[in-house]
Amino acid sequence: MNKPLRRIAIFCGLLVLTLLLRDNWLQYVKADTLKTDPKNRRVTIARYATPRGDIIVDGNPITGSTKTTSKSSLNDLEYKRTYKNGPMWAPVTGYASQAFGANQLENLEDGILTGNDDRLFFRNTLNMVTGKKQQGGNVVTTLNAAAQKAAYNGLKAQGGKGAVVALDPSTGKILALASYPSYDPSSFAGTSDTDAKAWNKLQKKYDPSDPMLNRALRETYPPGSTFKVVTAAAALENGLYTSADENTDSPLPWTMPGTTTQLKNEGSIPCKNATMRIALRYSCNTVFGKIGADLGNDKMLDEAKKFGFTSEQYTPVRSSASVFSDGMNTSQTALSSIGQYNTAATPLQMAMVASAVANDGKLMKPYMIDELQSSSLDPVSKTEPQEMSQPLSAKNAQILQSMMETVVKDGTGKNAQMNGVTVGGKTGTAQHGVENSENPYAWFISYAKLPDGSSPVAVAVVIEDDQANRDDISGGGLAAPIAKSVMEAVIQSKK
Repeated sequence: MNKPLRRIAIFCGLLVLTLLLRDNWLQYVKADTLKTDPKNRRVTIARYATPRGDIIVDGNPITGSTKTTSKSSLNDLEYKRTYKNGPMWAPVTGYASQAFGANQLENLEDGILTGNDDRLFFRNTLNMVTGKKQQGGNVVTTLNAAAQKAAYNGLKAQGGKGAVVALDPSTGKILALASYPSYDPSSFAGTSDTDAKAWNKLQKKYDPSDPMLNRALRETYPPGSTFKVVTAAAALENGLYTSADENTDSPLPWTMPGTTTQLKNEGSIPCKNATMRIALRYSCNTVFGKIGADLGNDKMLDEAKKFGFTSEQYTPVRSSASVFSDGMNTSQTALSSIGQYNTAATPLQMAMVASAVANDGKLMKPYMIDELQSSSLDPVSKTEPQEMSQPLSAKNAQILQSMMETVVKDGTGKNAQMNGVTVGGKTGTAQHGVENSENPYAWFISYAKLPDGSSPVAVAVVIEDDQANRDDISGGGLAAPIAKSVMEAVIQSKK
């Protein structure tokens, strides 16, 4: 071969090698980046080329798919998502929209729902051989339909804003996850002008009530007196007090250390050197504020962390981290220990507190997906209950249970009483606004215990009602009846 031909051959060989390198780079190194690139229209077309799999509650789908009616060159997507009782289930499902993407379960389990998940490879290969179209799998949730309905209808009847979370204490299964006001994901599932208008109307700048905010997971509120359950747990776990019925070292009035400010109680209630049982029953700020001050920031923070504070939770939908601060002085720790200062919690977090107490001190990791299925209903994966932490010993948890049961039997939680069922709870009315200038938040956390000693449900309810008469706002008055209805729904569904 003469010299010019050899040079051309080498040059052509280099070109081929370059093409091979480029091809491998695109197919293997850049594959995931290109696949998830929002400009890659083929991914979106494929996502809506077939009906999505369903999200399942109690064996029934709460989602569906329908053919897009206005197909054109501008809308080449075959199917769009539909929802049953969309506003009630939106905090669980999230949305899947041709125009606005997806969030929550619709986004996190998009691979299963579209059939593109790698775990469905063999099923998809079989469909390819048989000529069957690719089908999406199902997401089977832990939710209880009756409990969710009770939670949502209770919030809706109240008419303000708020959220409810119910857990199975023994497993961590989420039984109800309601937020109000809510939205219908079906209203903007397509790409039409109507869908765009519906989406815009739901944005906070156009609707100050922010209906698309998942208040159960993403909003943190001052927990008020419901946090005294955590403070009581810290007192027991650190040996500051060893029973519910020994007198505490709690003078009245009590001036917060390093200040000239007396910590006030609501009205004339028997808080001087009260036992923890009496203090929880009457919700004595002085007793629990002093417990927090006596224990100090480090011990209080350590106990709060055991309950899940300061960490995001993944259910798998992310929940915001609840707040109990580090580096506080003694008076700040006292205020934080009664759920004030800058202490803040999601409704999920406070349901976890009640759940751990009900489960003899063991906190189970909360989750809302029970099982993932292929289109033929074969199991792809199954969630197993997982212990998250042990905030209390079994002995101390049972002491705290007896205290919370006194609150419902003889104290501020009487509206949660149920025939034939032992209920433990704690009310809270949390300050809101500068110098408590706005209507407070009404809280109630609780659990139900059956005659056999089992505890099938723990609940947290928070209500924020700007229109209510301030004097009428209380955890026992507004939130406890909703918690009761949710607990009743769970118990009835198990019969």
